[in-house]
Amino acid sequence: MAPISKETGENLLSSPKEEAAEEFERQQVQYEDLTVDFNDKLIDFSKQFCHIYSVRLAELKAILIPRIIAKWGKVKILKLAELEDFEGQQCVIVGTLYKHQKWKPSILHELSEDYQLTLPELRSNYCSEKDQLFLEDEMLRIRLLIEDAEMKNYVTGIVCAILGHKEKDGNFVVKEWCFPGCVPKSSLTQLKSKGKLLFLSGLDLANNSKSLSLGLLTEWICGMAGNAIVQENATCIVQIIIAGNSVKTVTKTNTLMGHAEGKAQDAAIANEVAVATTLLDVFLAEIATCCCITLMPGQHDPVNAMLPQKPLHPCILPLTSRFESFKGATNPWIGKIAERVIMGSSGQPIDDIIKATGATDISPLDWLERTLFWRHMCPTAPDTLPVHPYSVKDPFIINYCPDIYFVGNTDKFETKLWRGEENQVVRLICIPKFSSTNLAVMVDIETLDTEVIYFGTSTP
Repeated sequence: MAPISKETGENLLSSPKEEAAEEFERQQVQYEDLTVDFNDKLIDFSKQFCHIYSVRLAELKAILIPRIIAKWGKVKILKLAELEDFEGQQCVIVGTLYKHQKWKPSILHELSEDYQLTLPELRSNYCSEKDQLFLEDEMLRIRLLIEDAEMKNYVTGIVCAILGHKEKDGNFVVKEWCFPGCVPKSSLTQLKSKGKLLFLSGLDLANNSKSLSLGLLTEWICGMAGNAIVQENATCIVQIIIAGNSVKTVTKTNTLMGHAEGKAQDAAIANEVAVATTLLDVFLAEIATCCCITLMPGQHDPVNAMLPQKPLHPCILPLTSRFESFKGATNPWIGKIAERVIMGSSGQPIDDIIKATGATDISPLDWLERTLFWRHMCPTAPDTLPVHPYSVKDPFIINYCPDIYFVGNTDKFETKLWRGEENQVVRLICIPKFSSTNLAVMVDIETLDTEVIYFGTSTP
């Protein structure tokens, strides 16, 4: 041990000097919810789901026509009923893609399984070698001839224009594609606000409530962890956006092992959800005292399953719902924070696209980017993704160019600064599940730079 001098020893024994603790104030920024198209007044359960395809095609077709002329010049734009007279001639057809897949979820399949007429087959996706691609307009449907390797790039529900020609056998040979493209920027206003946004998803309090990482996260947000520099960095956060699955990340969790199927398991699930929801309320209430929160529901949270999912009811979160700093949001959600348009989902639209394509070599970030080109947040709805039966308007058509576009509950963190043809700049983000990665994503409002913060107890 190194010797201690008399002077050093006196310093160690002396009483600490009283230093004034630094105080940091969290900045307040403008907040606006842009999900007016998710209004319940537009939902009519007496209507069939086909109406949503009709209004989707009508709106996006009007956007496609000038893009077709700009891309291919003066080319014939025909309806499918007119192709009979132009066999073999190059032309453009506009419609909605339909991907015929034998293994897609079907109510008829579910009924047959209930009556044990066929044995259910567990599959990770809906794809097979017999998949076929069609294009539909208001009246007819035609089969598209494309390379087998290209089949994985398309899903049901995409509105597009196709350059090609009809063959004698009635099929349409595809030469080129044209999609609606990303929405142009409405205005390039100078940002007046500064600050950072914190993105979380997949908290899974049913299994993760006693996690040390969750405690570290709470202390860091509330400014009770780290030195003055760390605390000042935390106060830069002006909004926390939680993208779903805060209660659970899977339907059946480890705590339900050993319960028989039926009423016993249903009771165990209900009890587990109730306990986890109470823990979530306490967790959010502690954070809401010092920071603004936007909470989106997820696939396994106690809300309706059909998109757009409604916010968690205030009665479920009695402590948190009293705070003005807390905002319950829909899933998907669109909002404006400090002049930045933010849009995203808790993961279901991208997960369903991956199931429909079976493309393991294409990351969720790439699919997120493609939905910008398709100008639709969840094209596979209502084919394989449950949504409300909208008949007047398709609320999932992208009408804003987002500054930040995210998807929650992914297996890993990914990000990209995407630049469009008309000078659009969009920060794309895959937000990982916090319960399995202990990661949170912070985005600078001014520069759109991202930073990953790790709250684990071991090396990431």
